[in-house]
Amino acid sequence: MVVRERRLRWPIPANFEAMLRLQTVHRVARRAKYILITLDSGTLILHLGMSGSLRLLAAGVPPRAHDHWDIELDSGRLLRFHDPRRFGSLLWTESDPLEHPLLAKLAPEPLSAAFDAEYLYRATRRRAVAIKQLLMNSQVVVGLGNIYASEALFHARISPRRSARRLSRAQAEALVRSIKDVLAEAIKIGGTTLRDYVDAEGTPGYFAQRLYVYERAGEPCRVCKSPVKQIVQGQRSTYWCPACQR
Repeated sequence: MVVRERRLRWPIPANFEAMLRLQTVHRVARRAKYILITLDSGTLILHLGMSGSLRLLAAGVPPRAHDHWDIELDSGRLLRFHDPRRFGSLLWTESDPLEHPLLAKLAPEPLSAAFDAEYLYRATRRRAVAIKQLLMNSQVVVGLGNIYASEALFHARISPRRSARRLSRAQAEALVRSIKDVLAEAIKIGGTTLRDYVDAEGTPGYFAQRLYVYERAGEPCRVCKSPVKQIVQGQRSTYWCPACQR
């Protein structure tokens, strides 16, 4: 392993390179927004932050600015981490990674069977917080994100300002269905590129071309032509159509 910049979200220890030397990769998995790489004696826990990306490159490719570390593989290729903002992280655990403090209290994945209408309905009881903010809570559902929360609420015809405890069972069912549909469609066409994001092959995501409300403040709703509104909830921008969403 080669580390060029240790000052990420959490500093990479000085002995990190020696610790990984000659270890075999056994499994690559994901939990929420964390990538888990299982080695002989433990697990790497990676987070890309807001601007990070991983590339599998040929050995000898010179590093660019913000290429912070490489993991060198026996194949002659290397796994390179690029992160202009340095919000990403690289951690190590020798215990069960799912028991790590960052992962232990995470909620169900939105595309899993555990995230269903009954689960969401129960999670909203006695919650006065707005439903949009509840969807952004990683102890309720993980990895949904601001864009897809706004879009799912639009498709479910639910106002992002609605108190979570006022969600009916039918609305919970509609919202879960919308969340799963929106995420599945986004995955199918490569995610959402709003600025400079590209995937591991350097390809932008095209879901932004199908957004109904996100970052469309003042533009006509694609369904009813009313102007899309924007507010701030929990320090994040929320977009919705007041005519379509109640």
